[in-house]
Amino acid sequence: MKKLLIINGHPDKESFCYALSAAFMSGIDSNRWSIETLHLTDLEFDPVLAYGYRKRIELEPDLADGLEKIKAADHLVWVFPMWWYSLPALLKGFIDRTFLPGIAFAFKAGKAFPEKYWKGKSAHIIMTSDTPRWYDYLFMGSPALNQFRKGTLQFCGINPVKVTYIAPMRNCSEAFRNKWLSKVKLLAQHT
Repeated sequence: MKKLLIINGHPDKESFCYALSAAFMSGIDSNRWSIETLHLTDLEFDPVLAYGYRKRIELEPDLADGLEKIKAADHLVWVFPMWWYSLPALLKGFIDRTFLPGIAFAFKAGKAFPEKYWKGKSAHIIMTSDTPRWYDYLFMGSPALNQFRKGTLQFCGINPVKVTYIAPMRNCSEAFRNKWLSKVKLLAQHT
């Protein structure tokens, strides 16, 4: 049985991202997938990579557990909002502390690109935003998606990476939210 991990990067337990995570989980075929959920706001860890890659900081137990879940997973579902055309600080800190050289990738002497340790894994990004997709794409160049999909996940070998962009969230109706909850549940059924 394949393993699926849903990672919710929103710090607010009452957020729409929590509802999206639950909708995705409810749509998964439990006969095909073993499912786990990781709500980053429930973890206790320092999100600051204090020394960069110069000096390794021991992972707190919650980070070590989260990292083991990522390593074990075949498919990762990332649910988070785009804030300031980037990732929430909580999610960025989690990535900084766990996607480390020697764990997710390795630099190779004389090589421009790293060795990717997480080949064979796939992912799906479900990102909410106040910014309409056309504006994010045409005028901003999709910085959050490019950074996370290409600069993090694919950099470490996770591919393919599907994207579901949900916007605009600001002042959206209950019908809009319910429509997306149904769509996300349907997406999960086809995972």
